[in-house]
This record gives sequence, C-alpha cells and structure tokens, in this order.
Amino acid sequence: MATFGYARVSTAEQNLERQLKQLRELVSDDRYIITDMASGKDFNRKGFNSLIGTEYTAPLLHKGDLLIICSLDRLGRNYTEIYKMWQYITCTLGANIRVLDVPLLDTSTESASLDKRFIADLVLQILSYTAQKERENTRIRQMQGVEAMPVVNGKRVSSRTGKPTGRPTIAYPENWLQVYDEWKSGDITAVKAMSLLGLKRCSFYKLAHQYEDELEK
Repeated sequence: MATFGYARVSTAEQNLERQLKQLRELVSDDRYIITDMASGKDFNRKGFNSLIGTEYTAPLLHKGDLLIICSLDRLGRNYTEIYKMWQYITCTLGANIRVLDVPLLDTSTESASLDKRFIADLVLQILSYTAQKERENTRIRQMQGVEAMPVVNGKRVSSRTGKPTGRPTIAYPENWLQVYDEWKSGDITAVKAMSLLGLKRCSFYKLAHQYEDELEK
C-alpha cells in the first residue's frame, strides 16, 4: 500500500511550497507527491489524471493506497464533482483519502470503520450542498449586478467607476443557470443548450465566456 500526496495551485503566481511542506511530513518520497498548476473548475489535469487513470493510462492509485491533500479546495472547486470523484476513488479504485484541514474527511484504513466512512461521506455531502447553494447564489448576484448596469453607447457601464465594462449588452435568459449547468456537465449538447435558451451560436458562447470570466473572479 502506497501513500500519495496531491497539491494544486491555479496559476504560476501562486506557490506550491506550503502544501509541499505539509505533504512531505507524511509522504516520504517526493516521487509520490503529484502536483498540478491548473484551475480547479474541473478534473482535466495532467497530474491528477495520473493518479486516477485515463482511457489510455492505468491509475497510480490502487486498492488500499492513501491519497493525502491539504484541503478539499485543492481537489477542486465544484463540490458536486468533488463528491463524484471522492466516490470514484474510494469505491471504484478502493483507495483512501485524507484531507488534512478537515479531520472528519479521512477514510484511511488505520483510523476507519464503517461509522468513520459514513461520517466522512455525510460531511462531504453537506459541504457539497452548501457550496453548490453558495455558487448558485453568487451566480445570481453576479447576473443581477450585470443586468443593473446602465447601458451607454451600447456598452454596460459600472455604477461604481462610471467606466464601460466591455460586457455584451444581451441579457442572460431566465433559464441560463439550469441550461448552462446541464451543458457543462455533459447532459446536453451545445446545440441543445442554444435551442433551450433561444440563443444563436455567437450569443451563446459570448455569454458563456462572460459568465465563466465572472466565476473566476
């Protein structure tokens, strides 16, 4: 049984060293510490994919292995996807996960029982629900803020600075949140999403890029 560490930062300006210092106290071989410099909005990351495997590569993680991360947000930002990945690692691959800053999120065999695994699963579900609700509320507030901006010479103008924002003047359709999430999760195609939203291709992708830019802030 092997112990792996995983560390992630989003940009080159951020430093991995704090995470690496924590992980090196528990992982004796640096070759078993996997890192990524990538956004946490999805799991399409080279380092992480080496841990869980891909269509063409076998996973580094095997049954009984332990994956240690410093905090849950290093695994990702989308808690719904984190929950699915947690289930894949612990149930499908049979590996364990320990989150250092949330001691209840620990399925490792040396401290685990059925009760411990149940508690970890329950805590993760609560975190997933809370984070998802906050994401939805943040999106709504962002959309309301953009919609409230006055339009001058065809561009929305910030009420605070009085400067043009450069945002497109088309409004988000009322069903934008639901359709966008279904599209990003792969439940529907972009063509279907455009149809449901009543948007042309250019407008759809323009709003999608705007929306994702706002989420990154």
